[in-house]
Amino acid sequence: MWKAALLLSLLVTPRADAFCGFFVGKADAKLFNQASQIAIVRDGVHTVLTMGNDYSGPLTEFALVVPVPSVLRKDQIHLGDKKLLDRLAAYSAPRLVEYTDSDPCELPRAREERVMMPMAFSASMPKRAAAKAQGVTVEASYTVGEYDIVLLSAKDSGGLESYLRESGYRIPPRAAEALAPYVKQKMKFFVARVNLKEAHGVQQLRPLQMAFDSGRFMLPIRLGMANAASGPQDLIVYAMTRNGRVESTNYQTAKMPGDLDVPEFVQKDFGGFYKSAFAHALQSHDGRAVFTEYAWNMGFCDPCSAPPLTPGELAALGVFWLDDAGYHGGGMPLTLTRLHIRYDGEHFPEDLMFQITGDQEPFQARYVLHHAFRGDLSCAAGKQYVQQLAARRHAEAVTLAQLTGWSPATIAARMGPDAPPAPPAWWKGIWR
Repeated sequence: MWKAALLLSLLVTPRADAFCGFFVGKADAKLFNQASQIAIVRDGVHTVLTMGNDYSGPLTEFALVVPVPSVLRKDQIHLGDKKLLDRLAAYSAPRLVEYTDSDPCELPRAREERVMMPMAFSASMPKRAAAKAQGVTVEASYTVGEYDIVLLSAKDSGGLESYLRESGYRIPPRAAEALAPYVKQKMKFFVARVNLKEAHGVQQLRPLQMAFDSGRFMLPIRLGMANAASGPQDLIVYAMTRNGRVESTNYQTAKMPGDLDVPEFVQKDFGGFYKSAFAHALQSHDGRAVFTEYAWNMGFCDPCSAPPLTPGELAALGVFWLDDAGYHGGGMPLTLTRLHIRYDGEHFPEDLMFQITGDQEPFQARYVLHHAFRGDLSCAAGKQYVQQLAARRHAEAVTLAQLTGWSPATIAARMGPDAPPAPPAWWKGIWR
């Protein structure tokens, strides 16, 4: 059993001090988790974790604490490539699909579908003697790329907090309280800092990857709440399994509403629209749901919003069971599930527990935009099209209000001349 903390920014490739666990910074550095994305490869008890990292502060102030189920050997730790997380984000992101209406005065012709691409969303090692004085044991220490890594065990959370503070790091105020459950479960603590010598010339810290066995398929979030200074945190999880969609077992898992027609103006503000749609869906579930934004076999997609990941890219993320042969043009033994969680201590008091289901039905948070035909509509079929178009725009406005919670007046203003006419006042037909 292992635990950590995560979070994400909507639609955008997460940017900020994002990682599992919590950050500790020297002196008065104000570090906190703002957004996280994490990839989990899971098969049986085997787990590979890729933790997105967009830290951009002084390297001397970077540090990361993550609970892990056991002492990891050096060959269980690896440095990943952030581009792979970006690839997963682009491939699975909520999307907008466009259609253009044909000329109703001519013979029907095939409509071209175009997929809108997702908007751009993104020290020194601890001393063993000092550790023992606080009931902390340094179980192992490694240098991996630009990181110095130690694995710690602790007898009590207060001693671990004191040890980290006395090592020169400012710990979040609730650190001991957050660490306590993991100490009681006799978990180890993965602590990473930047090795300034090895990091010379590094433009961006690379994601850390861990491979380990765990009987529980879970993702820790309680520890990260200790430094959640800016309120609820967002997390996107890319779960890759041999087959079947992934869902939470201790929180409701809901699919984002999708495959719905929306007004044309949404094309210019798809990011703003989706943020509102997600917030409204979360509110409708009392802030306690985990949302599925994508679930699909990675052997194919319909349509693809970005090129599928190659076998080499999947292997770099830890997918260890794929054979390069035999999966071209059809399904492969790999399902990608994208989950979006916005969490805080009130609505998510427990760590996230997951299970792999037998559900292999494809799903994506997909929204459909129809561009109206703008040419001559003087023919009989054109006049009929105008009437149908008015009804369609009314339905799109109603759908948008249900998705986002936006008021009819706001939607009408943004639709401009395409807005359906306001219905007559209720009393107009009383005394005809």
